Amino acid sequence: MDDAAEYTKLGRGMEEPQGSRSEQPGSSTVVYTTEGDELTINCEVESQSSGQRDQWSKGVEFLFSCIALSVGLGNVWRFPFIALENGGGAFLIPYVIVLLLIGRPVYYLEVIIGQFSSRGCIKAFDMVPIMKGVAYGQVYSTALATTYYACIMALTIRYLVASFSEVLPWTYCLVEWGSGCVATGATAANDTSIVQGISSAELFFTQTVLREPETLDDTGLGTPSWDLVLCLFATWVIIGTVLSKGIRSSGKASYFLALFPYVIMIILLIRAVTLPGAWQGIVYFLKPQWSQLLNPHVWYAAITQMFFSLAICFGTLIMYASFNDFNKNVHKDVIIITTIDSLTSILAGCIIFGILGNLAHETNTTDISQVVKGGAGLAFISYPEAIAKFKYLPQLFAVLFFFMLLILGIGSNIGMATAVVNVVKDRFNHLPHWLLAVGASIIGFLCGLVYMTPGGQFVLNLVDFYGCTFIALVLAIAELLAVSWVYGVKRICSDIEFMLNIKTSFYWRICWAIVAPGLMFLVLVYMLLSYEPLTYRGVQYPPEYYMAGWIIWGLGVLQLPFWALVTIFQQPGKTFGSKLRMAMQPTPNWGPLQTQKYEAYILHRKREVDFKSQRGGYLFDNIFG
Repeated sequence: MDDAAEYTKLGRGMEEPQGSRSEQPGSSTVVYTTEGDELTINCEVESQSSGQRDQWSKGVEFLFSCIALSVGLGNVWRFPFIALENGGGAFLIPYVIVLLLIGRPVYYLEVIIGQFSSRGCIKAFDMVPIMKGVAYGQVYSTALATTYYACIMALTIRYLVASFSEVLPWTYCLVEWGSGCVATGATAANDTSIVQGISSAELFFTQTVLREPETLDDTGLGTPSWDLVLCLFATWVIIGTVLSKGIRSSGKASYFLALFPYVIMIILLIRAVTLPGAWQGIVYFLKPQWSQLLNPHVWYAAITQMFFSLAICFGTLIMYASFNDFNKNVHKDVIIITTIDSLTSILAGCIIFGILGNLAHETNTTDISQVVKGGAGLAFISYPEAIAKFKYLPQLFAVLFFFMLLILGIGSNIGMATAVVNVVKDRFNHLPHWLLAVGASIIGFLCGLVYMTPGGQFVLNLVDFYGCTFIALVLAIAELLAVSWVYGVKRICSDIEFMLNIKTSFYWRICWAIVAPGLMFLVLVYMLLSYEPLTYRGVQYPPEYYMAGWIIWGLGVLQLPFWALVTIFQQPGKTFGSKLRMAMQPTPNWGPLQTQKYEAYILHRKREVDFKSQRGGYLFDNIFG
């Protein structure tokens, strides 16, 4: 049997290579001697982690957990709103193209990194230590997203409780809302006396639930609403309870978290398409507007939506994949997850636009894009209107819908919170898991109080842009450059072959190395050139809020140079140049976490270096070598 067969079998959990093997006393060093060559392997990585890393109870739990993570609030309220802002059907074509050229390749890359290293997102960057700041920035951004996702879940609980009312409170108008209110209940379906107006569902959301001011100039943020604070507290109790049980418990919960929402969405779709005017809205959503393909803003919106829709470049996928079996073939899982996620976004879009078409019909408005104000409120205005038009048991369907929305939020938020908790756990592994979960929940609750104020949606919009969208794009470019060009596409493909025994096609290689980082860089340039001060509902923020937004952005992006300098000066070299080169190389213990597979990987790398010659220049060899 030749060496290649030996290390391949060992890498897939079978026998060790033939030859003499000895372990040096008092250390974790193993020496192999094969055919006259001596190879020393430092297995310190396993000795430092005395216990095995947690794993999913079943391989399918990873699939369902990723579906629960990716299919969430971003599909239900963010995707339809982004499509609404960018011409409906004009947005779908760039979205699908971006899925194939950026979303799916980056998703696969992050899953591969996590599964290969069995490490969280911070330690996974032992592959390129100088770029460790990418991971710290992603964790920072994920923590911010966790706080405002919990805010959306709190609003969902508020609506869930209101759904048990004898008459749904958003179906009728209150006197204080004025004469421009249009009741959206089933009893008002035939009332055509009002030519134009604002739906009672929208007024209930902005005036009763949020108590939202027109601007922040005079009133400021205000004080938190006690009812929303209680809902936020309940949200973090749910998140903390699931977090404290660990990855095995959340894996079992993923079956329900991933599958149940589709039952309700299908029911709502059937109801939506039977409403008057619904098909006009759906046609607006699905009909392509070819001229919009040349609009760079549409492509920018498609790429940023892809980050939120698939949860790529936030560290969560690397974390989830790190609990996989080392030899799990994740290629099919990635295809399934990304396809289901995109189809779910389109399904949610059909429901939303069907409802918007009906709302335009009810309010005698011809421009569907002007029917409702956007933002997070889309899910709390348009969806409740659909439920309001149910002639039978609207309360039952309201409870089911908002329970579904809560489940979607839990699935996404648990994934993000788990990523943050595991970063701390990897650093302070002596602390009990439940303590970290409780601590994260308390901090999340306290940070979330700002979103429970009347001006909370202004803050949410600010954090969403500066703390997530803007940061994610910069860090994603840095991540792809680090993995594809510093670590190298060629080595990633070699690692995949060692782990899964499959060759990586040119489609993945070219997307990783050129297409994905290139498109994201062009979008970043466009974003910077076309930057205008952020607004919420067309209203500008006071200057101090913009300053706070840039500080939030800076804290995330500055992780890159900070950790790069720290890593460089930690290296043992004598000159800056030597320290820099060492900081760009994987750490000595980089590779599979399990000792046996790590040993086989070292043999695999030795053979790669000894027998594979460079094809052409570095650029060509890195992609096609």
